[in-house]
Amino acid sequence: MTSWLLGLAILLTYVLGIVSAVMALMSSRTSQGAIAWIISLVTFPYLAVPAYWFFGRPRFYGYVSARGERDSVLRRVLARYRERVVPYLADARDPDLRAVEQLAMMPLTSGNRAELLIDGRSTFDSLFAGIESAEEYLLVQFFIVRNDALGRQLKERLIRSVERGVRVYFLYDEVGSRKLPEGYLSELAEAGVQVSPFRSSRGFKHRFQLNFRNHRKVLVVDGHEGWLGGFNVGVEYLGQHPRHGPWRDTHLKLTGPSVLGLQEAFWEDWHWATGEVIGLNWEPGVICPESQHVVIVPSGPADPQETASLLVQHVIHSANQRLWVTSPYFVPDQGVQDALRLAAMRGVDVRIMIPEHPDHLLVFLSAFAFLPEMVRAGVKVYRYQPGFLHQKVILIDDSAASVGTVNLDNRSFRLNFEITAFIPDRRFAAEVRLMLERDFAACRRIDYDELKNRPLWRKLVSRAAYLTSPIQ
Repeated sequence: MTSWLLGLAILLTYVLGIVSAVMALMSSRTSQGAIAWIISLVTFPYLAVPAYWFFGRPRFYGYVSARGERDSVLRRVLARYRERVVPYLADARDPDLRAVEQLAMMPLTSGNRAELLIDGRSTFDSLFAGIESAEEYLLVQFFIVRNDALGRQLKERLIRSVERGVRVYFLYDEVGSRKLPEGYLSELAEAGVQVSPFRSSRGFKHRFQLNFRNHRKVLVVDGHEGWLGGFNVGVEYLGQHPRHGPWRDTHLKLTGPSVLGLQEAFWEDWHWATGEVIGLNWEPGVICPESQHVVIVPSGPADPQETASLLVQHVIHSANQRLWVTSPYFVPDQGVQDALRLAAMRGVDVRIMIPEHPDHLLVFLSAFAFLPEMVRAGVKVYRYQPGFLHQKVILIDDSAASVGTVNLDNRSFRLNFEITAFIPDRRFAAEVRLMLERDFAACRRIDYDELKNRPLWRKLVSRAAYLTSPIQ
């Protein structure tokens, strides 16, 4: 009897492995990922089947259905919001800008001011000043929040905001902020802050969605001012971590109609996490004389297309003179790699800035599997020396730049909810260029000989690490 049950269990495991392999074949977003899953599921179903069901799902299904209900309250409110923005729509006759709008599913607006915030002190001074200025509501979202000196400052300011009558909504990623103690959250809730984790695995139906993350970092004040960029909340982001040392990062403050795009992304995330439809201001009441054009590009596994990857490929193809990219995690998919090489071959000054010292070793090692071919094609790769590089910035010629949360890796392209501000403005691009020129001056350039002459064991380790990139 025992052997019969054991045989039945083995048979069912292999059947489930085959069924899962068919699902991977039909739904995986990359051929590499599909092949990796199929081989694993058929060969080692005992380990691969549970791994696939927890980490292999390509779409965030619950969010897709929640966002796609045409007659939902969200749809009706957003229709009214879009009508109010019509007077501030920018002229997007340029095909490149139309493509960005189509990817973002949000409009390019005028009447904005974009302010670069470089490194931690200036960023958190600006964030905290924004919190103190709120009159109606605050929307606060971070991937990582720590219960350290900086995290406690944030908590105290949010509590004070509630005490003066401001509505505060605090959304955090339950994996990124897994070390945040319950006491921190309960203190916020008891003071009147509306607190919720993003809950990627919300409910029994969506229990197999543990591999998705909400990597967005957003603050919105009264619908008029907004912040986004690379910074989470922890003292390491102020350069106070002994292992990382100085922390190089970039954030962005936006004022004007584009802030409603940030607000919309938060609003949908909050609706998924809580089921609530919160009442917000959708009137673009602050119009800035700088009149910079901005489009907010949310991206994530609920999108009908691979928004983040397509956006990166699009800006690479649109570059004519220069394309400067900074990313702490640089393991782009084949499409982005090919686009970067082709851009360098047609004479574009393609520069990639990555950290000298990693904080995620597997992702760091993966990059060295394909960097030799990129460098040989003319792509210039730099490693930042003074500390840890965490900014996510792209400069396109002298005409546009983007700042956001997207890393150039599979997780940001396909598994994370991310957000980017794309700004086709020459003045802003000039500011980004000056900032990046200072950063490149603090880098060392990698040449082809350095990559080619690495020991064999390091090459093997890099290739092995790269094989895991579809699920990193």
